[in-house]
Order: sequence, then structure tokens, then C-alpha cells
Amino acid sequence: MLDDRFLNRELSWLEFNNRVLQLALEPGVPLLERAKFCAIASTNLDEFFQVRVAALKDQIEAGIDRPTPDGRTPGQQLAAIGELVPKFVEDLDCAFTERLVPELRDANLSIIGWDDVSDDEKAELDQWFDDRVFPVLTPLAVDPGHPFPYISDLALSLAVNVADPETGDRRFARLKVPQLFPRLVEVGPGRYLPVEQLIAAKLDRLFVGMIVEEWAPFRVSRNADLTLEEEEADDLLEAVEMELRRRRFNRAVRLEVSHDIGPEMLELLVRELDLTMDDVSFHRSPLDLSFLWQLLDLDRPDLKDEPWAPVTSGRILAAEESDRPIFEVIRHRAMMVHHPYESFANSVEAFISQAADDPKVQSIKMTLYRAGGDSPVVHSLMRAAERGVQVAVLVELKARFDEANNVQWAKQLERAGVHVVYGMVGLKTHSKVVLIVRDDGDQLRRYCHIGTGNYNAKTARIYEDLGVLTCDLAIGADVAQLFNHLTGYSRTDNYRNLLVAPRDLRRQLVDLIEHEASFGPEGHIVLKCNAITDADIVEALYAASATGTRIDLLVRGICCLRAGVTGLSETIRVRSILGRYLEHSRIYRFSHGNVVHGQRLDDAATDGVYLIGSADLMPRNLNRRVEVVVPVEHPRHTAALDQTLAFSLADGVVAWELQPDDSWARIGPTNSFQPHPQERMYRWMVEQQLAGRQ
Repeated sequence: MLDDRFLNRELSWLEFNNRVLQLALEPGVPLLERAKFCAIASTNLDEFFQVRVAALKDQIEAGIDRPTPDGRTPGQQLAAIGELVPKFVEDLDCAFTERLVPELRDANLSIIGWDDVSDDEKAELDQWFDDRVFPVLTPLAVDPGHPFPYISDLALSLAVNVADPETGDRRFARLKVPQLFPRLVEVGPGRYLPVEQLIAAKLDRLFVGMIVEEWAPFRVSRNADLTLEEEEADDLLEAVEMELRRRRFNRAVRLEVSHDIGPEMLELLVRELDLTMDDVSFHRSPLDLSFLWQLLDLDRPDLKDEPWAPVTSGRILAAEESDRPIFEVIRHRAMMVHHPYESFANSVEAFISQAADDPKVQSIKMTLYRAGGDSPVVHSLMRAAERGVQVAVLVELKARFDEANNVQWAKQLERAGVHVVYGMVGLKTHSKVVLIVRDDGDQLRRYCHIGTGNYNAKTARIYEDLGVLTCDLAIGADVAQLFNHLTGYSRTDNYRNLLVAPRDLRRQLVDLIEHEASFGPEGHIVLKCNAITDADIVEALYAASATGTRIDLLVRGICCLRAGVTGLSETIRVRSILGRYLEHSRIYRFSHGNVVHGQRLDDAATDGVYLIGSADLMPRNLNRRVEVVVPVEHPRHTAALDQTLAFSLADGVVAWELQPDDSWARIGPTNSFQPHPQERMYRWMVEQQLAGRQ
């Protein structure tokens, strides 16, 4: 029986991806940025099938029929997804074929088909095909002597039916499109041909003497989950590596095909991949629109966002000019940094880099969840270890889609002499924490960074995140205790300042919600996060709304809570901010969190409690991950958080709001993408820096 108090997590995610796709149609967004959002919506759907749909199929296969809080069983959720995905795919196709392609053409950027290629262009393509493409193509036939080949996850392939003109025999073959060259081949100035169309035009070169009767592109999504028996593994690193090799052969969960594929070819693919027709999606646009990222590399500033150069805190600039280390800045007063408006390289990376080279630094400890590719942070850690600093790093090997990358970083760190821990059995370590111990002469001092985002130089340029740099004694003691717990066998995990999952964070957040609710209509709760799916948190917010407490939720993605429903959530507003940056920070503000019996607590600087950290309001974050949330107390920092929230909650800005009928409504000017909270935030940060207030 369905429970109309909750929205379904999977269906809410599909609504989120619809909002992403809407950005591809926004008239106020530059054209190449709109193409980027089309690519993001496409790859988002890939991950949804690899993870969420695959998990539902696993539950059904295992006989698990437990409903989610909204009352849907795994089978009912799959059925609902099956009804919505075709409409989304059609909208994605329309966005590409009917909006982006014509507008790109008008901007002298044409994505063309083989029939649009001129004779002169074909002559050049023939040579390029012979030199670069033909040597790396491997057609794989299917017949009694050649079984159906393995199709790797998300690989673009061509299905080909050929006939022998002499014997009349008909055969199927699979041809993988290699990723050794760009997906879009530039055939002339501003003219781009999808490489699979070039390969298809040359199939006679690969099947000499055969008649090519039909060809069609196809693509398979596979279950991307890792099956780890952590408690039985002697070596977690080795176990993860083994599972990564096995994951390549996980079951198929989706087949994408061209809309005009023949029924015989489709039936063969569905049968051989052990799928059903319900698992097939039909596309009018090219499969895998992630190739649109390629266009963003073009030198067309007229079709892109105006660059926003990150600012550097005036306090850091002053220290750099006087050749003082960042530790002196932090010792004078804690800092809060807001990326990517403020430079990640000049703050967090500099913090770790200076520690690596500072002879006064005695130890460095940190957690790594997604370090990315060529990571300056990891290189700093290795440099520190090589010069004799005690460095300990918890590398979370189970970070989904970053497992292989993290395995390689773990090995390199170990070779450099870093003490590497692979996480905790049964838990993912998702917290973002650094602890540096430095001999300042007068005493050993603990310097900490606690943030909402990963130590990843690439994502720090596009993910909106917050972090605190402090040498506060109580926070330092808590962080030291946290690392003792993560790297050793300590059970003394009572923290004075930090809120840590899975032990206490859920209870503490519910307590704060209930405390604010005791103020009734005077109470105000603002929660900014990526997702709200936890039933206990949702119930606590409903109860708070019943007292008249105002509740503003800034939720980028999934929201299982219903907003503005009479008798349930009348005082709850849910808003989603999407734009050039991915809203990733978590800010939790309770306006009367420090007020007890009408009086502010003696040691509190403000009435409100302000928290930032790594945890979203989801069962996985509160129950199955090590998360760290830290109070923000300095008046300048709380004022900055107030300003951040005010920009997002202001009237008239571009945003989406959840309606009482569970739909999402675009608000703000419809013919413009301004005013936007992110632009207001950036302009304010620049003004702050120029005014020297940072």
C-alpha cells in the first residue's frame, strides 16, 4: 500500500535529471553550456541504470520484497521507472535533435550525418580512416564457431547483419567503436561527424565480399556495484582489485539502440544479453551524448559562460605578500573558504602543500574519498612522507566509480612511505578532514581542515563546497580522536564539538529539529544538502511543520519529503538550485539552536546553530558512512553562511520549487537565467575581497 507522506527516491531522482535536462533548453544559458547539460543528463541516466536500476533488479532476484517508505516494492519501482524513462529519453532526443543541433548549425557548428559529407571531405576522411581507424577495428562474427562476444559496460558498438552472396548465409557481427580517437571527427571547419557513421560507411572494407544488409548502433549498461565480503577479506586492497576485474562481467541491465533498428537484430541482442524488451530504450539522437563535452573544448567564448576567476582571501594574499605561512593566518583566526568562488589551490591545496615542505610540521593525517587524476594534494602527501614527515591517509577504496583510481593512489602513497588505511569494515569513510600537527615553538598545535567537498582539484573548480581551516583546541582534539578511531582500535568516540556519523549524527540532527520546533512559528530551520531521503528526518520535519516552524530546504537532487501539503507540510518550502556550479555543500542552520529556556547559552556567539559537513540526509550517510559535521561559530563565518542561504532563498531568483502536487516548477524570469543565486554569490565574494573583509 502506497504511503502518500513520502515521495519515492528513484522517481525523485528522475525528476532531478529532468531539471538538469531543462538547463539544456534555457534561453539564458550559452549554447555550448546547454550542450554540456544535455551531456550531463545523458551520463546521469547511465549511472542511474548502473547503480539504482541494477540494485532493484538484484533485490527482485534475491526475493527481497521490502517496500521503501513510500510503500513501493522493488518490482513496483521498476515498473514506475519503466513508465517514465521512455518519456525522458524522448525529451533528451528532442533537446538534441530539435533544439541543439539547429542552434549549433546557426552558430557555424554542425553535427552532420554521412550523407551531408561532401566528396572532398570524403576523400580526406578515407585517408584518415585508412591510417587511424581501420587498423584498430575488430569485427567479431557470431556463428557456431564464434559465440556471442562479451559487450563491455557503456561501450558503443555497431551491430551488423551481413549476407554471403554466393551461399546466401546470413551472419551477425559486432564491431566495437574504439575510444582511441574523438567521437566527433572534424571533417571541415565547424563540421563534425560522429565517428560511428564513418565506420558504418566503411563496413564493406571490413566485410569484404559480403553484402551489408543492416547496421545499427547499440550500447549496454551493466551493474556497476562491487560485491565485497569485507569481514572475510584478508587484504581489502586486493579484494577491491579482484572485484573491479569481476565487475566488467556483471549482468546487463539496459540496452540502448537506434530507433530504426530491425526487429531481427534487436531480438538477437535482447536474447544474447539476457534482457527483456522492457530493458530496451530507443533513441533518435546518437547514443551516449557525452560526446557533447567535446564541443566545450572549442575556442568559442561567445558560446560559453563568462569566466569567473576564483578570488583569494585577502588574509591569504597578505600572508603571501609578506612570505608568511598559512598557519600564521589560521592561528590568528579561523578561516572559512567557499569554493569555487574562492580558490581551492590557494587555500586548501596550499595548506597541505606548505605542510609538506614545512620543517616545523611533524605529522599529516587526512581522509581521501575522490582524489581525482593528477592530484596536487596526493603529490604533496608523498613529498612530505619522502622527507620524513609522518603521514597517514585513509583512502576509501569503495568510492563508487573511483575505486580503480583510489587503488592506484593507495599504491603510490604506500610506495612513498605513507601509512595507508583502506577504510573501516562495513562503512564508507566519506568525511573530508585533514589534521596537521606543527611545532609552533610555544607548543605543538593541531591545524585542521573540515569540509563538505572532496580533495579534488578538478571538481573543486565546478562543485560548490565549504570548508573550515582552524586550530581550535577542542576541534583539534576531536579530529585527533577521530583519526585514532579510523586508523586504530579506539572506541572512545565521544566528541565535544564534532557531529560524527554513524554514531551520533542522526540523533543530534533530530534533537536540533525538535528543539527548533519548540519555538513554533518563531522557529526557522534551513537545511541545504544534496538529498533528503531519510524517513526519520522527514518525519521530524513534518512534526516541526505542525508546530508552525518555518522550514526552508535547499535540495539539489533527491527529495522524498512533500512540500506545502495542507495538514502535512504547510510551512515547508523546498527549492532546488541548478546552474554553472554543482551545489554540493551541506549547511544546516537552526535559528534558536543555542537558546535554552529563553536564554542564549553562555559560550555561544549567536542564537543560531550553524553546521557544515560531508553528510547528506540519507540513510547511507547517517547509518553506513563515517561523516563529519562541524559547528561554525565565528560571527563573520555565520554571517557569510546567512548570506549564502539568503541568495538561494531570495524572491525572484532562478530556481525550481517543489509543489504540493509533487511537481517541480521553474521560478524566476522565464526568458532569462538571471538573477541567479550563484552569480549573486560570486559578485558578492569579489566585492568582499576588494573591500578587504575576507
